[in-house]
Amino acid sequence: MAARKPFLLRTDPEVLAALQRWAADELRSVNGQIDFVLRRALQQAGRLPARDRDGAMEGPSGDGASAGRSRGGAGSARDSEG
Repeated sequence: MAARKPFLLRTDPEVLAALQRWAADELRSVNGQIDFVLRRALQQAGRLPARDRDGAMEGPSGDGASAGRSRGGAGSARDSEG
């Protein structure tokens, strides 16, 4: 497993409370929920390569497709079909 780097996050109390409820609903820690949400947003934006089922990274070093483009993200052919 890759090393994790700690950092301080300052957020609004309402955002933190909502995040705590969401994490509890999904049986995750708040830290795990933040990581999950950030990874999902980064993948959807095409900023973080997706992992395949074996845990290898897809993208420029893999099959050349980013997560957003390979799964019908913004600007894909799927979006323009009607």
